[in-house]
Amino acid sequence: MISFELAEPKTLNEAIALLDAEDPEVRPISGGTALMLMMKSGVFRPSRLVSLQKVEADYSRIERGSNGSLRIGAMASLSQVEHSDEVRRVAPVIEKTMRHLSNVRVRNVARLGGNLAHGDPHMDLPPVLSSLGAKAIVAGPSGQREILIEALFSGYYETVLKRDELITFVEVPPQAGWSSSYIKCTTRSADDWPALGIACSLRIEGGSIGDVRLMISAATEKLTRLVSTEKVLRGQKVNEATFERAGESAMAEAEVIGDSRGSASYKSELVRVYVRRALRQAGLGETQP
Repeated sequence: MISFELAEPKTLNEAIALLDAEDPEVRPISGGTALMLMMKSGVFRPSRLVSLQKVEADYSRIERGSNGSLRIGAMASLSQVEHSDEVRRVAPVIEKTMRHLSNVRVRNVARLGGNLAHGDPHMDLPPVLSSLGAKAIVAGPSGQREILIEALFSGYYETVLKRDELITFVEVPPQAGWSSSYIKCTTRSADDWPALGIACSLRIEGGSIGDVRLMISAATEKLTRLVSTEKVLRGQKVNEATFERAGESAMAEAEVIGDSRGSASYKSELVRVYVRRALRQAGLGETQP
């Protein structure tokens, strides 16, 4: 491994000042579970790494708002998120997702902000957080801005973050009245990267779907919201016929890509089946078979 400078700022502002908007070889590092693998394989050769381990403790906290919202510091480990009572009360789907997100060793080290900033379309958290309507609070030299999680990803391993910006918090709005689910299909163990991930949140009113957020990942180049399929669902009865139509719509809408976990045609069929299952789980409380 080549030599590089390791900076260990003690404040967020110091960390931002050490980044360089023009130099792709200067990167922040939080848990480093993905970045270190990239360095070992020679995919990334940094000139400077800016460690976030010593920044203010506020960025590792998980807090529930008086209105039922949730604020998670970007430096919170995935294990913290998994075992947080606040997370469980506001959005239990996050805790359930964590049980099959990689393995406990990775979850103990990886940080929420790094998980999102990495831009890997196979990650489990981005579709889940997107279906909950969550947003990222981002800080840079010019101040703060908010980005919906669903708008954070611009391409394969690409985000809209600038090189001198850092995710500081993730905010999840109140989930009262919503029911959510996330299911994934893996070709290996249950905690492996998925061939497909589907996350959905439903607001049911009088037996019909009042509103819906439906996300697809892993089978697509980037996290994608299935807008046309959402239109098929809104105002429809919560029943198997509705879910069947949504599965067909999602299969037609999603632009899937093939990879080592399955061909495009295989994943397209997965979309039809797993959208139906995710909707059934969120709408009727049925668990995945």
